[in-house]
Amino acid sequence: MTETTNRTRVMVCFGGRSSEHQISCATAAGVLNAINRDKFEVIPVGITRQGQWVLEEDRPEKFRLDPENMPEVVDNGTRILLPDAVTHREVRVIRDGEISSLGEIDIVFPLLHGPYGEDGTVQGMLELVGLPFVGSGVLASAAGMDKHYTKLVLASAGVRVAPGLTVQQHDWETAHDDVTAKIFDTCDFPMFVKPARAGSSVGVSKVKAAAELDEAMRVAFAEDDHVLIETGIDGRELEVAVLESRPGERARASVAGEIVMERGEFYDFESKYLDASAARLTCPADLTDAELAEMQELAIRSFEALGCSSLSRVDFFLDADGFLVNEINTMPGFTPISMFPRCWAETGLEYPELITELIEVALAHAKR
Repeated sequence: MTETTNRTRVMVCFGGRSSEHQISCATAAGVLNAINRDKFEVIPVGITRQGQWVLEEDRPEKFRLDPENMPEVVDNGTRILLPDAVTHREVRVIRDGEISSLGEIDIVFPLLHGPYGEDGTVQGMLELVGLPFVGSGVLASAAGMDKHYTKLVLASAGVRVAPGLTVQQHDWETAHDDVTAKIFDTCDFPMFVKPARAGSSVGVSKVKAAAELDEAMRVAFAEDDHVLIETGIDGRELEVAVLESRPGERARASVAGEIVMERGEFYDFESKYLDASAARLTCPADLTDAELAEMQELAIRSFEALGCSSLSRVDFFLDADGFLVNEINTMPGFTPISMFPRCWAETGLEYPELITELIEVALAHAKR
């Protein structure tokens, strides 16, 4: 705590360099609007697509998701200066050529999705200067961001994952025919081609015929230098939200939510954020008590296997052989209508209280 206020001072960071910049802004709009101002003093910090850290306006409406006018952090000329040593937590700002203090902060809430934010890069920077933050640390963030390594870790922990293979861009370009043959030997149609390190279904394609593969690989390689190819799973698409508990207590899992496609090929970027009628999010999902208990246990095991902290959303398929984990999101979408807060609301923890819980649990672990 600082000496100048009884409220916890929270630096909320959003935007960033990834293709999920606008979704991060929308997430921040939800948090800025709902965070308990009696408990928390907020310092909003935007990160532009070019990586400038700027002092932003504390106006949630500025960053609300609008398909006709997507939110964006723009360079306003200010620059945020993080602490230069672990001996203090003072954050400063350069404004009109002058450096002034924003005071000491207690914790950072990095509402960043995708590379250069959710992948361990920002987390490492915050750890270097000794700033506590909400979310997983470097290793869990990096592994959770990379779908290839997520699958390796979970498989080694005995958690069932989707079959498939990873292709490096260099191999695709230099041994195209051999790699193509290996893909067709390993995966069946329909198959999904995914950038290993991208979220919000950016760069993901559903491939239903051999002639579609090259274009799907081109789209995926535009986002990352290695991609996953997986056989499509014929099953229900379900999600569980996980929250870290106080020190010494096991993580908690919410009720499950289900994604039901009303139209379209799969739950892509447009159906997630731009077309509310494309998919129906059902929460709680229609599961037996035994199915929900199994799913919750698998979610917590996955959270623990990756060494996650604070929060994660674990995405599942339920097919004829049971549950399999599709991926883990260490900083899931956090708008009021996103699946993570919806699952917790149905479990009994409403959106403003969920934000408070995340901050207080992260501070409790930082003090250990």
